[in-house]
Amino acid sequence: QVQLVESGGGLVQPGDSLRLSCVASGRAHTTAWFRQAPGKDREFVAGIRWRDGTTEYSEAVKGRFRISRDHATITVTLQMRSLEPEDTALYYCAARNNYIISPLSSDYDFWGQGTQVTVSS
Repeated sequence: QVQLVESGGGLVQPGDSLRLSCVASGRAHTTAWFRQAPGKDREFVAGIRWRDGTTEYSEAVKGRFRISRDHATITVTLQMRSLEPEDTALYYCAARNNYIISPLSSDYDFWGQGTQVTVSS
């Protein structure tokens, strides 16, 4: 079983940057970030495959967010820049024991408790 702990959320102004971290108790094949705002569906943000570092991004964050991994600490980082109010959401880290980076939340077996990101002036 993999346990995930997210951190790094906070209140920032539009245009600011934030870095979210997901520390895992064990390494799964694929780790991803999802986000969910009140009244909205859970949305895939970015994913990374541990074996070769392959990444995928949603169209909404492509070019602004970057996902990376650290083998030694089993940590996945989401670097966010040019944040907008539309990025406000509870961000979750998720993992699955499959090499395919899936945008479907139902495909992931392990979830963190989430970290809140609020972008407001």
